[in-house]
Amino acid sequence: MTDKTDDNPSRRIIHTATAKFDVYDYEGPVQEDMEKLDLSYDPETGQGVYMIRMEPGAETIRHVHRRREEYLILEGDVVESDGTVLGPGDYVIYQPGSEHNSRTVNGCLVIGFDYSFAE
Repeated sequence: MTDKTDDNPSRRIIHTATAKFDVYDYEGPVQEDMEKLDLSYDPETGQGVYMIRMEPGAETIRHVHRRREEYLILEGDVVESDGTVLGPGDYVIYQPGSEHNSRTVNGCLVIGFDYSFAE
């Protein structure tokens, strides 16, 4: 079960441990070794919260951020394009206009936040 309904109509619960992730295609082409779960992320606005699971050896396509991006590593490792190695509990903030790509050696699970203070 992905979503759980309850007596509170203003609340949505997503069981991320059992939710079905979708294919990853944020930078264009589908990347088979990565998958995403949109939590509150809205593809129309490019804002919201999502989870990304990367298989060992997966690498994102280099991209420029239109908005502020932040992410928290929940499991595994992430290696940034400058060689910085990150692990569980590390929190990363990229400002709008910044450019990078990320890869993982052993696989990872991250939760990402894309948003703009101006909107």
